[in-house]
Amino acid sequence: MKATVKWVDGAMFIGESGTGHAVVMDGPEEIGGRNMGFRPMEMLVLGVGACSSVDVVSILKKGRQQVTRCEARVEATRVDAVPALFETMHLHFIIGGKDLDPAKVKRAVDLSAEKYCSASIMLQKAGVRMTHDFEIVPEL
Repeated sequence: MKATVKWVDGAMFIGESGTGHAVVMDGPEEIGGRNMGFRPMEMLVLGVGACSSVDVVSILKKGRQQVTRCEARVEATRVDAVPALFETMHLHFIIGGKDLDPAKVKRAVDLSAEKYCSASIMLQKAGVRMTHDFEIVPEL
């Protein structure tokens, strides 16, 4: 995997992935940014949510569950020191579909957290306390 991060101005950077996708990252005004993009640490939080969501949907589909919605709400806390590392991260999944089996949803969320989500497991091995839970919402 490769990426390029180019400085634009102040605290703004453009990140481009090896697959050619780009994203703007920027800092707050107090460090010279213009608050026009994601903070780099926000990108990590989004990555964990997306990585785990891909797993959950894939596992549910393989388990023949009629999943129509998967939303991961991620909350993270950081230590009050430099570097401001993540201390905790909680993923709350909102899963929707038709006739979903709660045991299969739990299994999908657990497998992602414990076996498949590289981003989550990497942070956990670095000392971040990772937790997760879920709720099932009826299909609309």
